[in-house]
Amino acid sequence: MQTIQWRPEVNAMTTPPSWRILAVPRRSAGIEDIADDIALRHPNFSKADILTILRAEDKAVQARLLNGEQVTKEGSWSWFVSFSGRLDHPNDPLPSIDQCLNVNVRISPPFTRAIRQSARTERLPVREKKPVISTARDALLGLNNVLNPDGLLQLKGRNFSFDPQQPGSQCLIKGTESGSAVQSRFGMIENSSIMLIPDIPAQSQPWNNEYTVSVSARYSEHGTLRTGTCRQMLRSPLTLSGFGQPDPPEHGILTGKAASPYVSVIGGTVTADEMLRIQVILDHRKKVLLFSLLDMEKKGRTGTAVPVRENGGCTLPGFADSAVSSLSIRVNDYAALKEMTRNDYGGRLLDILDIRL
Repeated sequence: MQTIQWRPEVNAMTTPPSWRILAVPRRSAGIEDIADDIALRHPNFSKADILTILRAEDKAVQARLLNGEQVTKEGSWSWFVSFSGRLDHPNDPLPSIDQCLNVNVRISPPFTRAIRQSARTERLPVREKKPVISTARDALLGLNNVLNPDGLLQLKGRNFSFDPQQPGSQCLIKGTESGSAVQSRFGMIENSSIMLIPDIPAQSQPWNNEYTVSVSARYSEHGTLRTGTCRQMLRSPLTLSGFGQPDPPEHGILTGKAASPYVSVIGGTVTADEMLRIQVILDHRKKVLLFSLLDMEKKGRTGTAVPVRENGGCTLPGFADSAVSSLSIRVNDYAALKEMTRNDYGGRLLDILDIRL
């Protein structure tokens, strides 16, 4: 029998404490899964045809919305656009579209009623209390999932409170290839936040710059030691030197715990020292990796994306006002890089490069 799973979760915002009802998805279904379900019920249509129609529906809805229309799919949902923000005067121009235009979806009452009438629920046990790290951010650079030796690492989450003097209670940074370090330089330890100056253990090769961070705590004097690990990998900046030389040395980047680098920087046009980021995105539709250079701001300047489909060299253009006009790279293990980007980084992998002449 199909069921919707849920569990009670404590609501720490109320006094006395209450419990909220948390729906727990079994998994995340995508367009391929929907196409399989439709093909099973309608065998006269192939999965490929169904996928084509589903994707065409997205384009058709977008076109109607761009024409200023509301799109209603009878018995299920409606799409419509809205604006957010304010004007100080009625004659003021519209703010940037990126900041004010929203696309909304409204579920129709018949659709909701049909789900409620057929729904069966299943209660899951309360989760064991343990540290949960939701985000890890370098406070100096303002970037998530960055382990900066010259910065401050800020962990956000819950159930962090621990005594570093208590045996086993600790914050641990561990390399995925080798090395680990128990942290000792804390600026703050609170239930939902930890601030520390990171002690980063060395790993075997310079390109092994991938780390995990975990918190272990006991919630009573003789309680069980419980550990929570950040789901996202942290990556430390890589120093790339020698660009002022006629033949600069190669530098491994965008790699995990492998003994040889998946990607190497083999040259570039550089006029001054600069810190920037290199990004690789897995384009699922085109089945290609897209490489590009970015500045150090979250939504800053970006160089042109270069598609890569196999091992080999390519040149990445720089972005506006960058001292790095271009960067030459060589992909050494395309299959391993693609697998790591998809499985460990959700389709988007970044490295910080400290480029020096």
